[in-house]
Amino acid sequence: MIFDAFVRLVNEYGIDRITVQQIADEAMINRATFYAHFRDKQDLYDQIFDTVMQSFEIFTKADIFVGDNELHLATLEKTLTEVFENLEQQKELFYLICDGSKRVELMQRLQQMLSDTTSEFLTNLKIEQNGKVVPNEFIFSYITSTLMGTLNWWLKEDKEFRPDHLAHFMIQLIENSHLTVLGIQLMDE
Repeated sequence: MIFDAFVRLVNEYGIDRITVQQIADEAMINRATFYAHFRDKQDLYDQIFDTVMQSFEIFTKADIFVGDNELHLATLEKTLTEVFENLEQQKELFYLICDGSKRVELMQRLQQMLSDTTSEFLTNLKIEQNGKVVPNEFIFSYITSTLMGTLNWWLKEDKEFRPDHLAHFMIQLIENSHLTVLGIQLMDE
């Protein structure tokens, strides 16, 4: 309720122009209730950011990578579907973060999440191009940019793809190109 009120007000007036009183009025609560949950409007914005980030944290728990160079496509597709379902339910919050000052932080946190979950796997692959090792950071940046661009398009523009269809389509696009180039063996479960 408070998140929704905040999003509506930010979309109409911008974050710098709204007050806690306006947020409370829009949410049909009093200021004391607002302050029982948030220190100020920045804290509210930070908590919205954390809520959006939680949608991506399923990647840290999924057993997508097996051995030194194998990836379970079905697990990746299931994981992507869950992420997309969560974000579809929170798309207004996602828009707020993507269109606001937290976009860079979101990209950095996603890259860090990728690093934390895939660095060892990618390092074992020793991906090279023309005799030079491709830096993991480049791969993290590429994946993050592709994911964010796809999510932005899907949540703002497309009404055709359900979360599971989008996940399946993304897998089809990457399985015989990006993953193969990286030297990853694909396993159907």
